[in-house]
Amino acid sequence: MSTPGATVVTLATATPGGGFPLFGGAFADAIHATDPTLEIQQRNTKGSTENVPLLERGEVDLGLVQGEVAYEALTGIGRAPAHLSILTAMYSTAGMFVVRGDSPHRSIADLRGQPVAFGARGSGLVILARYVLDGLGLDQAHDFESIYLDRAGDGPVMVQDGRAAALWGAGIGWPGFSAMAESPGGARFIAPDASEIARIRAKHTFLKPLTIPAGSYPGQSAAIDSVGSWSFILVRESLPEDVAYRLAKTLHGIEGEFCKKLPQACETTAANTVSAAPNVDLIHPGVLKYFREIGVVK
Repeated sequence: MSTPGATVVTLATATPGGGFPLFGGAFADAIHATDPTLEIQQRNTKGSTENVPLLERGEVDLGLVQGEVAYEALTGIGRAPAHLSILTAMYSTAGMFVVRGDSPHRSIADLRGQPVAFGARGSGLVILARYVLDGLGLDQAHDFESIYLDRAGDGPVMVQDGRAAALWGAGIGWPGFSAMAESPGGARFIAPDASEIARIRAKHTFLKPLTIPAGSYPGQSAAIDSVGSWSFILVRESLPEDVAYRLAKTLHGIEGEFCKKLPQACETTAANTVSAAPNVDLIHPGVLKYFREIGVVK
């Protein structure tokens, strides 16, 4: 039941067990706790590649979209540019693999020919992996026994029981990485080394160098350097300016509180949104109005 008189906004997330439903739940709770007249109704989907067409058709108001999918949609790679705009940057997604603590695999090259869970069908993480591997001259479909999941939460179980040698994921606070790191045998992360990062970025210049700080996961004693991008909350073209303004003002007015709810939400800031957007003009006009008021955009 909706609160009488509330502005109801629909939010497309992804399959259960992944990072998007986790973020979406914390986002909805934070917004509603601050402004009960804004109601976020979440919808589980297949992920980023389904969320973009849902937004384009106006079937949802907001959608969580992983960086590579957002970049391709907004800039028109392999398709016409999507008439969507940015509500906020969510968090940076540094891509890497995780293996069991007792795994013999220690490099990306070691994983060639191995069964690897690359994520849920429709997830943007699958596309990030494709770009990273392509930058190293590897083919996701042919150089690995690629496994695509119906539920993101199935990945850690497959690695722990031996059906998969590794799980691909990204970012801080990602549930799959947490599940692996907290398992009895622990986990180890495999990311591109410095020379591999240089090769990847030489071919795919839109990928950014990103770092997972030490201690982001149990047993992770050193910082991990990799490449990736920023995920965004995108909005349908026809979302009213006043609704986008209210969402931005509410969200960015509680950045500190949101950070306490979820580690990765510490990156969900107005300043990061401006710097992460491929072009400031892609930010929704209602959001830009608020950003000008607080001085992060001139």
